[in-house]
Amino acid sequence: MERDTALTWRILLCLLTILVVDVVLVAAAAYLVGPWVAPLQVAVADAVGLSGTSPLVWGGVVVLPVALAFGWAQLQYSRRELLDEVDAPLESGGTYPAVQGRLQRLAVGADMATPSLAVAQTDVPNSFAVGGVTDGTVVVSTGLLDALDEDELDAVLAHELTHLRNRDALVLTLASFVPALISDDFSPFGSRATSTAVWTGLVVVAYVLSAPFIDATPFTLGYTVSFVFTLLVTVVLGGVFLGIAGAVVLGLSQHLSTYREYVADRSGAVLAGQPTAMATALRKLDQSVETPTADKRREYAGVAGLCFLPHGFSTDDEPVDEGEFTVETRSHPATEQRIERLQQLERKQF
Repeated sequence: MERDTALTWRILLCLLTILVVDVVLVAAAAYLVGPWVAPLQVAVADAVGLSGTSPLVWGGVVVLPVALAFGWAQLQYSRRELLDEVDAPLESGGTYPAVQGRLQRLAVGADMATPSLAVAQTDVPNSFAVGGVTDGTVVVSTGLLDALDEDELDAVLAHELTHLRNRDALVLTLASFVPALISDDFSPFGSRATSTAVWTGLVVVAYVLSAPFIDATPFTLGYTVSFVFTLLVTVVLGGVFLGIAGAVVLGLSQHLSTYREYVADRSGAVLAGQPTAMATALRKLDQSVETPTADKRREYAGVAGLCFLPHGFSTDDEPVDEGEFTVETRSHPATEQRIERLQQLERKQF
């Protein structure tokens, strides 16, 4: 399979933007929590010989490595959360040997390592790919396996392999973190109870560490009022930084998402040797779910933005929490447009 140059540039632009956003977020976080960690910063600077150096040097030595570590943690966390969201354990016991065999055969044809397979136990027919630095995972639902014939299944698996081979699955897996964090889809500390306990503990620690820079007798009413005000300002500014970062990542992700689906359709059809099978799979799966009241192509819902079709692994419109902040972006082109392009490919090459 030949790589699409335009897609490559979109991927590089999106990846570079994510890295820049990570650096900015880490630098902003360091600035906002600076008053609390100043003693630690001085100790670290003395230990590594950076005492008295300029902020640029400090940033290059500390902020950049932390940002890279943050990016790696984003990828690992996002991969785990995306698989957990659809309850799709990795296949290791040979439960679906025929599907694994198809995946291996197509991967050999694409000259790439065979990704791992995960199967979600749901009647909703769909699939997606989760990217990694050196590996990847293709997720399919039991509904997809039941709905498609052999040629159509090959076409869909080839579509997902194309996402992994082109690395757009990796970039969008990475890009899913900040928007999901804003939408409260991902929680870094697990359950709500655990998150509450962790944040409460951090606030208590911050309250104690505020003594050096709050001009009031520690732990008095005036001290507490000053602490609360400082904390609120920090949280508000942090929210602004996070919102801006999320908007930037979403914009670039949208720029990449719709185009990557066309490329995966085309390259996957060539790999499987069946443009017609890809088109019939699209039409069959699109018609197999009830039309939702909301346009799923414009909904950010974690897995949905990565799926073969934008209904994700659920066809029900969940009740909307009036106080919940949601993020929307167009993740997929219209199914009819995808089918039309595949039909054009069929006429040109087959």
